[in-house]
Amino acid sequence: MSLAADYNMSVGYAPNGIVVPPWLNKGDNAWQMIAATLVGLQSMPGLVILYGSIVKKKWAVNSAFMALYAFAAVWLCWVTWGYNMSFGHQLVPFWGKARPALGQQFLLMQAVLPESTHFFKDGSQETAWINPNYPMASMVYFQCVFAAITLILLAGSLLGRMNIRAWMIFVPLWLTFSYTIGAFSLWGGGFLFQWGVMDYSGGYVIHLSSGIAGFTAAYWVGPRSTKDRERFPPNNVLLMLTGAGILWMGWAGFNGGDPYSANVDASIAVLNTNICAATSLLVWTCLDVIFFKKPSVIGAVQGMITGLVCITPGAGLVQGWAAIVMGILSGSIPWFTMMVVHKRSRLLMHVDDTLGVFHTHAVAGFLGGATTGLFAEPTLCSLFVPVTNSRGAFYGGNGGMQFLKQVAGALFIIGWNVIVTSIICLVVRLIVPLRMPEEELAIGDDAVHGEEAYALWGDGEKYDSSKHGWYSDNETNLQARNKAPSGVTQNV
Repeated sequence: MSLAADYNMSVGYAPNGIVVPPWLNKGDNAWQMIAATLVGLQSMPGLVILYGSIVKKKWAVNSAFMALYAFAAVWLCWVTWGYNMSFGHQLVPFWGKARPALGQQFLLMQAVLPESTHFFKDGSQETAWINPNYPMASMVYFQCVFAAITLILLAGSLLGRMNIRAWMIFVPLWLTFSYTIGAFSLWGGGFLFQWGVMDYSGGYVIHLSSGIAGFTAAYWVGPRSTKDRERFPPNNVLLMLTGAGILWMGWAGFNGGDPYSANVDASIAVLNTNICAATSLLVWTCLDVIFFKKPSVIGAVQGMITGLVCITPGAGLVQGWAAIVMGILSGSIPWFTMMVVHKRSRLLMHVDDTLGVFHTHAVAGFLGGATTGLFAEPTLCSLFVPVTNSRGAFYGGNGGMQFLKQVAGALFIIGWNVIVTSIICLVVRLIVPLRMPEEELAIGDDAVHGEEAYALWGDGEKYDSSKHGWYSDNETNLQARNKAPSGVTQNV
């Protein structure tokens, strides 16, 4: 091997150079990309599998495809304009300037962390700016998978009846005019962040917004068919648990990646995430046993999700005992709103929220943000929050004001999503119907996609293999034989 070849192979390990600049920390960069990949796996395949399994058989393909499409569509929108609208230079106090995140000059530079610097009311700097020890490419990747999962969670409210063409238009519009607003306001250095509202890893930006937007969109799209609303059993409970398991384990990247470093706070966040999720699942299951005499697998999954959602706003800000308390609350309060309040509320009964995303994400997300305002521990806050002397109400000082800030921040996210999601639905409705036609609602996947999840003999007859380019030579020969004139034998 030549000396030149040896040199080229070693460039990637040079301590100071283009590939390994002086500011790069390989451990932090590796963890950030791993965390991003874990969050990506929550969506693809996690929620794709979960959605495709938890719905009625005739909607398995359509439900999985809605998640798959959103995951892909967000990627292109994100790198073209979405990232900088969420984390770029400020346009207005709640929105960044749209610009691409595609050029190597931008992606190879050291990452910028807008939520690391804080200013006093007079404009003077309270906390210095921090640059993570990895490139912007890692930051763009990490934040993209958060945006993608938000749209997929929102889709859970619309399964089983939304026109797929309407969904294809809805995704980029909602990402642009709703998600980027919440992300910039709380994570991109916007006004809620500067005011001191805490959202460690997306309890408001992701879960509260997806829950409220999903419920609002469900109102405008309309309900499923009467038969589907009356009976909507999961088509594969075991596969549903597989998707749920990927979702749970992927949450290590969801909350562990948000300190933007492989530091001690990341470890606290991951541990608290599992504590709260396990507690919430057990509480939900116990309530099912007490009131319905049977433990429900679907109920256990719902309890798992509410626990994961609830801990997200404060995963690295609260102590382990607080994570248990939050788990008890997230396993009981959303259970109560879903099993009791929902059945007594005309509004909740009128709006067909297919997977109960309002309860599992909006209620649990609000609960998590509010309890973070109660339980945020001062020492842990100093590891992550750039606002000095941050603390929850239980720790005295200005903690009571922190709780009020948390509630006010939630109200902004709720109000914005109700208004903007309604406008987007009305605009989309001018282009294509939001709801599928009745004949498609009656048939399901076979009518919408020409495909079925479990194709028994005679199923999926509308699938045109020649049109979609998925056929074998045997199929081609069979078609030729069927088209041959009578009395003529073909060598097949």
